[in-house]
Amino acid sequence: MTEFKAYYIDQMENGKTNAEIKTISTRELPASDVLIQVHYSSVNYKDGMVSSPGNPMVKGYPIIPGIDLAGIVAESKDDRFHEGDAVIATSYEIGVSHHGGYSEYASVPGDWVVPLPDGITLEESMIYGTAGFTAALSVHKLEKNGLTPGDGSVLVTGATGGVGSMAVAMLAKRGYEVEASTGSKEHKNYLLDLGAARVLSREEVYDGKVRSLGKQRWIAAVDPVGGEPLASLLTQLKYNGAAAVSGLTAGTDVPTQVYPFILRGINLLGVDSVYCPMNTRKEIWSRLADDLKTTDAFEKIKVEISLDQVPETLTSILKGKTRGRTIVKLG
Repeated sequence: MTEFKAYYIDQMENGKTNAEIKTISTRELPASDVLIQVHYSSVNYKDGMVSSPGNPMVKGYPIIPGIDLAGIVAESKDDRFHEGDAVIATSYEIGVSHHGGYSEYASVPGDWVVPLPDGITLEESMIYGTAGFTAALSVHKLEKNGLTPGDGSVLVTGATGGVGSMAVAMLAKRGYEVEASTGSKEHKNYLLDLGAARVLSREEVYDGKVRSLGKQRWIAAVDPVGGEPLASLLTQLKYNGAAAVSGLTAGTDVPTQVYPFILRGINLLGVDSVYCPMNTRKEIWSRLADDLKTTDAFEKIKVEISLDQVPETLTSILKGKTRGRTIVKLG
C-alpha cells in the first residue's frame, strides 16, 4: 500500500460536493490492470465540467478528475506493460467515472494505455494531452478527407484554447495557411507566433446571424466550439470543404440548413477522442511524435502548475480565462 496526494471530489449527505487535495492510498484506487506513477496530467475544459457540482457526466462519487495522464508503470497485471514502462492514458472513462490523472498514482485498464512513442517525453505528451490529441485527430480526419496545404486557407475557431492553439501550430507546421478566430483580441501576437497567417475576431466568423449561404472563404475548419458559430462557418466553406468538429463550448444546437451540403458538397466530420479505436489512437500519437510535433510551440503554449493549483485553474478554464495548454506536474 502506498499513500499519495490526489484532487478528490466527494458528495456529502446534503448532496453538495466537497473538493480537496487529499492523502489517500492505492487501496482506494480502482482494481485495474496497470498502476501508474503519474508524472504529468493536464487541464481540459471537460475537467472543469466534471469538477462542477452535480455535473451529469459524473456517474458517481467520489471521483478524482483529470481525463489524461502520463507516467511510469509501477505495477502491471497486463502482459503488454511492465514495471518501468513510460505510458500515456487518455479519454475513455478516465476522470469521469474512473479515477483520473489529478493524482500521484492512477490505476487504469490496460486497454486504455498507450506506450509512450519514441520522439516525445512524458511532459510533451501532456502538453499535447487530450486537447492536442483532439487537434491532431481533427487534422488527421481532414487530411484523410483529402485536404492538402495547397487547397486554400483553414479556419481554426476557439484558437486560444487548448485544441485551437494546438491545431494552429500543427496546421502551420504542415504548411497550411491558417486563419485563427478568437474572442480574445489581446492574444493576437500569441496566435501569430504559433503560425497563424491571420487572426480574426469571433464576430468575423459569426456576427449573430446564420445565413443559408455565405461567401466562400475557407477550404476547411477545425472547430472545438460548436453551436451557432459552427452553423455559420459551414455556410462559408468553399466548394467540397470540410469542418472537423470536436467541441461544444458555444452550445450543442447547430441550426444549419441543408444548402451548404447539397449546393457546395461540404462535409461535417465528427471528431471523437474519447472512444477513438486503439489502432487510430496509436497512429495519432505516432504522428504527434513525428510530422505533427510542434516543438517550437511548446514553450509558447505551455503553462505548468502544481496539484495545489488545480482547483483555481479549473474555475478559470470554465470562465474562458486560460490560454494554450496547462499541464499539472505530479512526479
